[in-house]
Amino acid sequence: MEATYKRYLLKFKVPSGTSRGVLMEKETWFLFLKDGLKRGIGECAIFRGLSSDDRPDYEIQLKLLCNQINMNNKVSLEILKNFPSIQMGYEMAVLSLNGKNSFELFPSKFTDGTDSIPINGLIWMGEIDFMKAQIKQKIDEGFDCLKLKIGALPFEKELELLSEIRNEFSKDEMIIRVDANGGFSPDDVMDKLNKLANLDIHSIEQPIKANQRKRMSSICSKTPVPIALDEELIGVFDPLDRESLLDQVSPQYIILKPSLLGGFKSCEHWIELAEQRSIGWWVTSALESNIGLNAIAQWTYQLGITSHQGLGTGGLFSNNIDSPLQVKPGQLKFNINSCWNTKF
Repeated sequence: MEATYKRYLLKFKVPSGTSRGVLMEKETWFLFLKDGLKRGIGECAIFRGLSSDDRPDYEIQLKLLCNQINMNNKVSLEILKNFPSIQMGYEMAVLSLNGKNSFELFPSKFTDGTDSIPINGLIWMGEIDFMKAQIKQKIDEGFDCLKLKIGALPFEKELELLSEIRNEFSKDEMIIRVDANGGFSPDDVMDKLNKLANLDIHSIEQPIKANQRKRMSSICSKTPVPIALDEELIGVFDPLDRESLLDQVSPQYIILKPSLLGGFKSCEHWIELAEQRSIGWWVTSALESNIGLNAIAQWTYQLGITSHQGLGTGGLFSNNIDSPLQVKPGQLKFNINSCWNTKF
């Protein structure tokens, strides 16, 4: 077997704002496996500033992995656990190599084009008019679940924006999720949660910064708005530590991002632990290219999901890889009549 890798820089069509700043581009890496006539591709979608494997020796680890494969040495996912995005990329590449073709990892009604995945419409931070324009576009596109990134603008302005949506649509007509990315202060978080509760908000992701388990536990026990842990799960690799986190914090939901949590098997472990504790969950992509999004979507579908997932649409980047993934209306679909662009 032969393994190679390639760096790829995704360019945002429009600068995208989060509480961590404005994103102009997104780095990712592709891992290629070749075994005779068979080809496999995986995406190592590191997220600089967020991934626990955002380290100076990242490319060195990719090179070591390829060397091990090229020398026919066995590679286990376990030895890659400190590099979750590489762990994800390798797992994806192996599934791709062994699949029906390079891009069909989990055959299902999704991949044959007869079923789709309900997803939320993501509203990026920005000036109020920009956010309003995004909301209108998502509603026009048929989304019945919106997720707004909040925390960068004055909170009262964000409340006004959320109120406008809720005044037009009841909670039965439109699900509203918000993501604070850890942007709230522990001192005023409960006051903000109470105000959000008046708007029938479905859930809020990571209201305060991660690694404050005692405070987060207190918030989860009192909150009028269900809490979803996101960044809190990043870098938690030890099985016992995962159990301890969920037992101590007792969140209402957890967010599963395979590229940040170490791949599909790692996320399935989180799901098992969550369901044992009656904790809800959904899957979210993390600015992967269409290569990674495709794999995550296929894996997500075969989990038997029934709620809206936080999967991307592939439309953020000007130089994304052409794929059969489509969004209509408010659903992620696989168009079997479309082709992949394999020249990238």
